[in-house]
Amino acid sequence: MLEAFFNPRSVAVIGASATPGKMGYILMDNIIRGGYRGQIYPINPKGGEILGYPAYPTIGDVPGPVDLAVIVIPAPAIPDVVDECGRKGVQGLLIISAGFRETGPEGARREREVVARARKYGMRILGPNVLGLIDTISCLNATFATTMAKPGEIAFFSQSGALGSAILDWSREEEIGFSHFVSLGNKADINEVDLLEAWEDDPHSRVILAYLEGISDGVRFMEVARRVTRKRPVIAIKSGTTAAGTRAISSHTGSLAGSEKAYEAAFRQTGIIRAQSVQDLFDFAEIFAYQPMLRGNRIAIVTNAGGPGILATDALERVGLTLATFARETIEAMAPHLPETANLYNPVDVIGDARSDRYRVALTAVLRDPGVDGAVVLLTPQAMTDVLDIAQTVLEIARAYDKPVVTSFIGGEVVEPAVRLFQQNRIPTYPFPERAVMALGAMESYRRWLERPPQRLVTLPVDRERVQRVFARARQESRLNLGEVEAREVMEAYGLRLPKAQLARSADEAVRLAGEIGYPVVMKIASPDILHKSDIGAVKLGLSTPADVRDAYELIEYRARRHYPDADIWGVLVQQMVRGGKEVIIGMSRDPQFGPMLMFGLGGIYVEVMKDVVFQIAPIDRTEAREMVEGIRSYPLLKGVRGEPPADIDAIIDTLLRISQLVTDFPEIVEMDVNPLIVHENGQGATVLDARIILQ
Repeated sequence: MLEAFFNPRSVAVIGASATPGKMGYILMDNIIRGGYRGQIYPINPKGGEILGYPAYPTIGDVPGPVDLAVIVIPAPAIPDVVDECGRKGVQGLLIISAGFRETGPEGARREREVVARARKYGMRILGPNVLGLIDTISCLNATFATTMAKPGEIAFFSQSGALGSAILDWSREEEIGFSHFVSLGNKADINEVDLLEAWEDDPHSRVILAYLEGISDGVRFMEVARRVTRKRPVIAIKSGTTAAGTRAISSHTGSLAGSEKAYEAAFRQTGIIRAQSVQDLFDFAEIFAYQPMLRGNRIAIVTNAGGPGILATDALERVGLTLATFARETIEAMAPHLPETANLYNPVDVIGDARSDRYRVALTAVLRDPGVDGAVVLLTPQAMTDVLDIAQTVLEIARAYDKPVVTSFIGGEVVEPAVRLFQQNRIPTYPFPERAVMALGAMESYRRWLERPPQRLVTLPVDRERVQRVFARARQESRLNLGEVEAREVMEAYGLRLPKAQLARSADEAVRLAGEIGYPVVMKIASPDILHKSDIGAVKLGLSTPADVRDAYELIEYRARRHYPDADIWGVLVQQMVRGGKEVIIGMSRDPQFGPMLMFGLGGIYVEVMKDVVFQIAPIDRTEAREMVEGIRSYPLLKGVRGEPPADIDAIIDTLLRISQLVTDFPEIVEMDVNPLIVHENGQGATVLDARIILQ
């Protein structure tokens, strides 16, 4: 799909220069020194020769076909050059130059013009404002970075070219290799989703890494990411998680950062592994690129010191891994060869004076154990420790078993030879035990994703036409806020249970309706202009007599008119009082990148004070709805504690699915709350007591 970028037969450098230090010289020099095997055409109005290659005044003068044009000329001249490339039949444009959307309105206009001209010829654009790209398969280094990437099986893209350049330099020191290395820049055309699709079936890449500042099309991103992560792991770091970071992103590339909660939900729902730092990004990448997949979560630890073993044990639990229980045969295999002071149970402690023979016995025994899915090997250097010999032993044994092995040889200069040996031989190695375990935890997270069934959306029987009529009526009256009476109608149309209720327009009518509904009742103001009724005392609960109802009507109407003198007041809603059950809240806000974002939590202080809520991007399936319910910290309260009966979890799930379908069916809903939803005992369903809907 993007062959012109990742397997070009010929490359033209528009703006090539014979002057050292100029961008056009650096690009040419990097392409040549990188060992690119295709045709190279420098383009410079003066012609002549550049770094041993004949230069051409324009791309139209090039004698052969050009797959990829690398553009490093001033931004104002680029639109016309795009036309020249189109007439030449160029397939891909790599625009290194800055001076586009990131500079302001004029730059944004120029960027739109460049894209429009490229599309006229069917050309794709990477950039502008990029570091460039590296493809180690074709030995193409079309960047202005100071170094070429080492070959490897990690595909990496970054929205920050400067960060990418630093990572390139660092990666060589760490012996980390790449299949592809791409700077996205402004993403005028090619974006993160295009790269995910391009690398979906790439035989040269075992893992995809991403540094993201924003996502261009959240809905398409989730659709593609769900598919790609079934084939290979995708690890992402998302910057702009704070308000200050979001502002910095906007000024950096002009990107919309979007909601942090939406990104967290989108990554979780698509199987993307979230890295919290660049360190995490590459810690996780190494284990996926170099080691076989976990088949379970049972881990063995082999160490020559108790403290690091305990640290690793604690870390296992934090990342969803368990300490393996060894078979009797495993213990018996180790016992004759380890000193009496050694610990034969997990974590295995071969004692501080251990040489390679003890590590060989212990690691071989635990990896043979069918109850062990992976191993962590730890070492602290002692005076008698032959660090390199032990590392060679670990390397030999790790290669003999189809189970992931990670290492942490803790120290500095003394352990450096062992660390280098591991780095050069595809054994993930980390300076401290916790990082080694976190990498295994990332692999366990991905294993669980692969075991999870693909998303299966269901379409529930609903009355869409009824909702359309409600919304049309609101629009005709130039209203965006639906009143509770209208919100109830929407809820009913989507199959949700509500208490009996009627609208009263006088105190006498309220008394009559309360008698028909049955005491006790609830009364609340009915107005599309008053969203927070309780804040002004316009809700009354537990009214048990006609006198109570009459007084409540007059008080509610008085308070509403006092606080909102210009409000359109329809009357007072008289509603059946619902007793018992657990209060939960379901909400939705529409994220600019990902669309409808659902929220679920317990009501009251749990949502207001403790912020105990879970988010998912709609539409969701039954599995995702259950994960929302089980994902709140206070979930045990729904299951029942201290003799309380369990709440009807299935009813919550059904409500979430219906709300998900509603906000997906009607993109004009920008915000809504079902608050509270009363969840009755198991098997008795759930009742919507109040709902609020805001239209676009």
